[in-house]
Amino acid sequence: MDEWQKAFTQNTLVPPHPQRARQLGKESIAFQCVLKWLDGPLLKQGILDMWSEFECHLRVSLFDVTYRHFFGRTWRTTVKPTYQLSRQPPRIVFSEPFYFHTTVSHPNIVAVVEVVAEGRKRDDTLQALSCGFGILRIFGHKPESPTSAAQDKRLRLYHGTPRALLHPLLQDPIEQNKHMTLMENCSLQYTLKPHPPLEPAFHLIPENLLVSGLQQIPGLLPPHGDTGDALRKPRFQKPTTWHLDDLFFTLYPSLEKFEEELLELLISDRFREGVSLVDSGTLEVLERRLHVCVHNGLGFVHRPQVVVLVPETDLALTRTASISRRVSASSKNSSGNQVLVLRSHLRLPEMVSHAAFAIVFQLEYVFSSPSGVDGSAGSTTSLSNLACMHMVRWAVWNPELEAASGKVTLPLQGGVQLNPSRCLVYKVPSASMSSEEVKQVESGTIQFQFSLSSDTPTEHAGGPKAGRRSSRKAAVSPSAPGTPAPAQDLAAIQDSPVGPGLSLSQLAASSQSLAPGSSSKPPPQPQDSPQSQEGLQIQTQESVLESRVSHLEVDLSQPASALGTPTAEHLQELPFTPLHAPIVVGAQTRSSRSQLSRAAMALLQSSGFPEILDARQQPVEVVSPVDPVRFSPQKEESDCLQGNEIVLQFLAFSRAAQDCPGAPWPQAVYLTFQFYRFPPETTPRLQLVKLDETGTSSSGSLSHILVPINKDGSFDAGSPGFQLRYMVDPAFLKPGERHWFTHYLAAQTLQVDVWDGDSLLLIGSAGIRMKHLLRQGRPAVQVSHELEVVATEYEQDTMVASGDVAGFGSIKPIGVHTVVKGRLHLTLANVGHSCEPRARGSSSLPPSRSRVISNDGASLFSGGSLLTPGGPGRKRVVQAQKLADVDSELAAMLLTHTRAGQGPQAAGQEADAVHRRKLARMRLVRLQESGGEPDSRRINLLAQHNVRAQHSRDMQVIDAYRERTKADSISSVLSQAITTHHTLYATLGTAEFFEFALKNPHNTQHTVAIELDSPELSIVLDSQEWRYFKEATGLHTPLEEDMFHLRGGLAPQLYLRPRETAHIPFKYQSFSMGPLAPTQALAEMSSEKDTESSGPLWKCSAMPTKHAKVLFRAESGRLIAVLCLTVEPQPHVVDQVFRFYHPELTFLKKAIRLPPWHTLPGAPVGMPGEEPPVHVRCSDPNVICEAQSVGPGEPRDVFLKVASGPSPESKDFFVIIYADRWLAVPVQTWQVCLHSLQRVDVSCVAGQLTRLSLVLRGTQTVRKVRAFSSHPQELKTDPAGVFVLPPHGVQDLHVSVRPRKAGNRFVHLNLVDMDYHQLVASWLVCLSCRQPLISKAFEITMAAGGEKGANKRITYTNPYPSRRTYHLHTDRPDLLHFKEDSFQVAGGETYTIGLRFVPSGSAGQEEILIHINDHEGKNEETFCVKVLYQ
Repeated sequence: MDEWQKAFTQNTLVPPHPQRARQLGKESIAFQCVLKWLDGPLLKQGILDMWSEFECHLRVSLFDVTYRHFFGRTWRTTVKPTYQLSRQPPRIVFSEPFYFHTTVSHPNIVAVVEVVAEGRKRDDTLQALSCGFGILRIFGHKPESPTSAAQDKRLRLYHGTPRALLHPLLQDPIEQNKHMTLMENCSLQYTLKPHPPLEPAFHLIPENLLVSGLQQIPGLLPPHGDTGDALRKPRFQKPTTWHLDDLFFTLYPSLEKFEEELLELLISDRFREGVSLVDSGTLEVLERRLHVCVHNGLGFVHRPQVVVLVPETDLALTRTASISRRVSASSKNSSGNQVLVLRSHLRLPEMVSHAAFAIVFQLEYVFSSPSGVDGSAGSTTSLSNLACMHMVRWAVWNPELEAASGKVTLPLQGGVQLNPSRCLVYKVPSASMSSEEVKQVESGTIQFQFSLSSDTPTEHAGGPKAGRRSSRKAAVSPSAPGTPAPAQDLAAIQDSPVGPGLSLSQLAASSQSLAPGSSSKPPPQPQDSPQSQEGLQIQTQESVLESRVSHLEVDLSQPASALGTPTAEHLQELPFTPLHAPIVVGAQTRSSRSQLSRAAMALLQSSGFPEILDARQQPVEVVSPVDPVRFSPQKEESDCLQGNEIVLQFLAFSRAAQDCPGAPWPQAVYLTFQFYRFPPETTPRLQLVKLDETGTSSSGSLSHILVPINKDGSFDAGSPGFQLRYMVDPAFLKPGERHWFTHYLAAQTLQVDVWDGDSLLLIGSAGIRMKHLLRQGRPAVQVSHELEVVATEYEQDTMVASGDVAGFGSIKPIGVHTVVKGRLHLTLANVGHSCEPRARGSSSLPPSRSRVISNDGASLFSGGSLLTPGGPGRKRVVQAQKLADVDSELAAMLLTHTRAGQGPQAAGQEADAVHRRKLARMRLVRLQESGGEPDSRRINLLAQHNVRAQHSRDMQVIDAYRERTKADSISSVLSQAITTHHTLYATLGTAEFFEFALKNPHNTQHTVAIELDSPELSIVLDSQEWRYFKEATGLHTPLEEDMFHLRGGLAPQLYLRPRETAHIPFKYQSFSMGPLAPTQALAEMSSEKDTESSGPLWKCSAMPTKHAKVLFRAESGRLIAVLCLTVEPQPHVVDQVFRFYHPELTFLKKAIRLPPWHTLPGAPVGMPGEEPPVHVRCSDPNVICEAQSVGPGEPRDVFLKVASGPSPESKDFFVIIYADRWLAVPVQTWQVCLHSLQRVDVSCVAGQLTRLSLVLRGTQTVRKVRAFSSHPQELKTDPAGVFVLPPHGVQDLHVSVRPRKAGNRFVHLNLVDMDYHQLVASWLVCLSCRQPLISKAFEITMAAGGEKGANKRITYTNPYPSRRTYHLHTDRPDLLHFKEDSFQVAGGETYTIGLRFVPSGSAGQEEILIHINDHEGKNEETFCVKVLYQ
């Protein structure tokens, strides 16, 4: 008992946070961590002088960052002496492994390693001091393979104690918190990897318990060899089987008085807590249960066996006298008290001959309140009558290793002392006046007989593993059996009495058994606390999942739904949190609009931009962009000027004041955008021409105007600006589309991307609110904007999400930075035009947008030719035509005879049948003209003879051809008589709903099967969906429930009565797009655009027409009706454009955060606090996209997973977001552009030059190319200018990188053909830059807002004996200028460096780094200057 008690008290665990403990069903993961050595000075010299002795050890604890909660048990290494600190650098070697396993596999579960120093003071007293701690991330987002070799890792240490992690200011990510201070030159070397060999020993080691490999675990054999690590490859001790018989409990002073006092105290506690019982506050004992399990001092090694105890009097009523006599004989010495008896025997196959193995007995009472009014319990027991379950007594028996059989009497224990289940137990009598002998029995006793089985399991190593697996299965399914019951258990099951009800047997494991069943559960709450009915049901359900009952009722248990607990309870998990930073919608198109100053307006007007005039050639009314817009839909609808000419006039593009002044400014730009549903627009290259008045006027940022560049590269500065016009009139709009366009102008933002015309790099994006284009009855309006062009930079995906990672807080985007690059000046105008009726007739107008299609008009045959293409038309008059004119196959057969004398070359040149026939007629005419000549008369006669013979043969061919095709032609015409044609104008993602009125033309009933040949066309089978579309479209046709008969994967069937007409609902919805027009001119950019179109204005010729057919077939296979649909795809509106640059042939994973729901245009209006569900679809089936709801009030993210192609391929797709469950109309449509680039990883130091080479491969022809960088101040190329790339050649491009700031970020490198402005190659340079070591630090103070700067000097001494040349660089060239960028200094001499600090306009502080590099660009020293602006 001493060995078990020692192990039990030394391994007490703190449970995980209750929110973590609710995550059921996860597999436990085993880990091995080896702490190797500790580098660096730990303590300051002053503390070392105060101690005479100095030792060190490490402490490791598990910590939950989300809830700031330590759990498990702190593990300590052995104490190491400090004589190793004499070496340089100082190092303390530990090389100690520890092991653990846990089911709480979350990125915010970490291990905290604390360095503790122990020393003896001068007064001979001991003192322990925390020297620092480190945060060891256990669960990364890219888990290592268990079979891979462990790699050494270095853990950074922080000043302070781990208790600082409990402070609320330390939010995740902790490592990046400003309150955390790194210990310089101190680190811990360690390895961490999964350890699958530990899995078979999970039953011997509790979860979250950190154990050393040198610790002896009860149940494991000592290791082989001298390693001493028993957990590296665990070996199990041989188990033995113990049998317990004649078990009974004796409670004092008597069973009746014990239970009576227990019930009174429970009722008193509940009334004191304000909990009312069902029947006047009465309770009764429903069942007495015994939990028996094997414990190895660390935890329960198996799931407990739960058996039912009965009083001795009840046993006498149900059994023969044999057992009663045996029990009475065993309990003669119990002073005649009534005892609790177990009628069966117990078998424990999990015992091991070890001093720490013991058998734990736990006595549990189940109480209920009677359901009847008279206080009597009903025949069945329900959860509504169940009150509580409490453990009242427990005992531990530690058998002697030499014992084989015998009789044991154990005292029962209770009260507040620690017990194996770690829960509260009913009190014990006061022992203040009792002797030691009375204390042993006054709490009660348990007696039983034991015997050791002679047969032992042969596979002792597999037994625990099988038990572990079965326990995991039982945790998921209550009905999943554990270890198969042996024959002895079956006998015990048959001896068990029938319990009071089946539901009670499902509650056979109380909440106290959660700890023995699974160590991952938290300790239960005190059982004498009040419990609500719902809380008890949940607790009961968990109990069913965690234990088993040894009597028959466990197999007859009701399903979980009978308990009132939802069957889908296992789906209740914590909200999903992305492991990558979300991108907030709208951050890329931030448009800070400001009204132009009068000086800027005057400067623009004097630059010669063309004036915008209305339809009467009058100046257009100018509105201010800051004025509010009062939008009235009725006024827009009643406007007599139905035509809207939208004018976009791009005027100027100027540099932002906060942009880096040293960065080069582009010479030319071009713009890309998409207005409404017009094709994507790419402007020609526009030259940036600097204004002469920039320095003298007060126009602010206005500096460069835009001038179109001609094809030859020249430009005319006398005609500045670029203008685009879009005509939106009734000829362009579909019927009913006018209010869509009006809503688009009122709510949408036009995104304009600005590109560098030479490097083809994206400069930034700007957003334009178009609400000022609403004319509201005015003839024309115009508005001028000054928009910020914002560049969005995405850093490499960091593996830590900020905010509350468990989902209880918002996630802030990290790694996303926006920089204002410039300002775009443009003018928008809307000129109204009157639209007169078109004179081309009704055939040129769009068809009706009716939602009901009828086949009544197709039931009559109007006559006509069988060979006319398309069958009978709308006209009743049919004009006779030649067979050869209407049938190309027949014409080809006839022409084979006329071309018999021609050669194959002539036949090949004449491809068109009509053209060949005209040539033949021309030859006959020439023959007739030459007939008057004497020499050609014979030729004429021969030609006429040949023509007659040819006609005769053609007539025979025609007769044979008509006979062969007559049947097919007649059947085709008859099928066209029952065919209905309809045209749909579909938009991407929008469901086009219509109904087909199907009429049964026969006098008999039919069961009609509906066959579809297009996956984008479907039948609306759900009546609720049908009703939704009817209400949305305003249809009042009848609606029927259960209209279709479905038979697995076969076509839906519809029953039709004779001559009955039924309305069949259809929905056409397409998520696929044809080839898209490029939004970025990576190939040759054209400056001309063909605006003429031959077809209808509402039809986009770039999108191919689709066809779909619906067949209505009777049970006999005969067609009743045919519906032919012609689908004309229409361009759609793009609300947002996202552009990502990603390494080639990899997966892009991004989260895009939705804005607040009420701000989305077109979002439905709901109750306050209500948010509709979000559904996402993608136009590319190879893109994975989903939207997950994380709870009410939480932001919503759309997750994307895209595979990038080879460089420089660009992939465009659309993401469509819906707010209704039927996906009817999108509320947002996003265009995502993914550019695949070649990835180049560069590891460098800030301020130091790093060189690398890229391989260039020539194309088919000679090219004049030039390399461009997105950060030319930090990345330079050699050659720097234009050079020739030979065809099929290989050439090196030398790259020099000198980053200014530490961190991870991307730099784009483009290789551009300068003649055709094509992108030849593109790279994504991934910089991983670390901070240099700072050798000196300075601090100066300057006046904020002053006009004068400060001149300072610092000295530098050449440490080398020879003369050296040094170069100066800084990370803030905007704040610090050098007197000279390079200098020479002799060996050992000192040089004075002159510094010029630029004044700052605002107060604060800045840290400026000064890098002193050698002639090769390597960093010699780095100085840090802290500038305080006051």
